[in-house]
Amino acid sequence: MTTHDSRRRTLRRLSLPLGATVLALGIAATTVTPAAASNSYNGRSHIYGVGTITDDLNDEGVVNVSTNVRSNVTCLWQTILWADGYLPQSGVDGSFGPQTKAATQAWQRARGLSADGSAGKLTWAKAGTKISYSGASGGKVYGGYDGTKVNFMVRRTDTGGNWEFASGSAKGGIKWASYNSVGC
Repeated sequence: MTTHDSRRRTLRRLSLPLGATVLALGIAATTVTPAAASNSYNGRSHIYGVGTITDDLNDEGVVNVSTNVRSNVTCLWQTILWADGYLPQSGVDGSFGPQTKAATQAWQRARGLSADGSAGKLTWAKAGTKISYSGASGGKVYGGYDGTKVNFMVRRTDTGGNWEFASGSAKGGIKWASYNSVGC
């Protein structure tokens, strides 16, 4: 028997397990979370936008009990839930837990979305329909979220950048939640 025949036989024996491994990896890659499968997760723990502020939420990443659990994006999502009457103001704490998940599911059901309790691409896009443009001043673009119960203001740099949102009033003016903070 030649070395060539021996190699060929070895390759044949390895091809079935190797093929099965490649198939399994392919299946695993297509059965990851819906947001990852649709490439909607951008990995940021904050909202980022460029151009028109009214479409900034159309490409945001996932926030749920396992992704961006404690983040600025969670603060914004909880503020949206509060503004629409699904979460008490005391629940806006920047930590995505069971109460936020249940509120997210109720919010999604009310809007005809899959109630998976995860704010992904479709959920953010639906929330984004309630963002309005208010104007620009001092290098910032201003807008607002038109909630069912409460409205709140948002802003970002006018050339594109990270969002800030008014998380409540502070003595002497509005308290802005910065993109790099978790404090809601």
